[in-house]
Amino acid sequence: MTDIRVINVDIAGPAGLLEGLINAKTVAEPRAVAVLAHPLPTAGGTMHTKAVFHAAKALARIDVPVLRFNFRGVGRSAGSFSDGVGEQEDLRAAVAFMMARYPDVKRIWCGGMSFGSWVALTVGASDAHVTALIGIACPVTKYDYSSVTAAHKPTFLVHGEHDELIPVKDVRKFYALLPEPKELVVIDGADHLFDGKATEVGEAIEDLLQDFND
Repeated sequence: MTDIRVINVDIAGPAGLLEGLINAKTVAEPRAVAVLAHPLPTAGGTMHTKAVFHAAKALARIDVPVLRFNFRGVGRSAGSFSDGVGEQEDLRAAVAFMMARYPDVKRIWCGGMSFGSWVALTVGASDAHVTALIGIACPVTKYDYSSVTAAHKPTFLVHGEHDELIPVKDVRKFYALLPEPKELVVIDGADHLFDGKATEVGEAIEDLLQDFND
């Protein structure tokens, strides 16, 4: 089995340096590259949030180098929280970084968890380079996801059965609005942060995307 390495990177963000980590196989022909965004910074979200960590590992396993990074004001990343506006600019910088690092790869996947899913899917919906969207614990009742439903891009969702912040019934309503191709995995017994079930997030991402060809 090919080893997966973790590479520390610095990204030139609009508010200053953004710290990031790339999970990638040491020898692989990338199928795509991906960017993953973390949950709400003001609630403790970082690129090390467990479900994000396991999602990144899963993407690397299926030959997709993935960048997870800290939004402005988190960890070593410069700047301060910007209510999503600045964070969308951070996400754009992260996508540009991965496109420059892997110039021969034409498939770009954008994903994120909770607040990070809104940021990533909103940016990805409007970016012609982005070919697929991945949402984990999407807060569809708290943020506007209308651009995502209008984008007509392949969308993959993972949600917790017992999410205490965003009931799964609301995610199913959002899912029903999405055009094909799309997939939704509901993880049994999982809460919003997938406490004790973060590895299942990775397994779900791997299952959803290992045979996907956009």
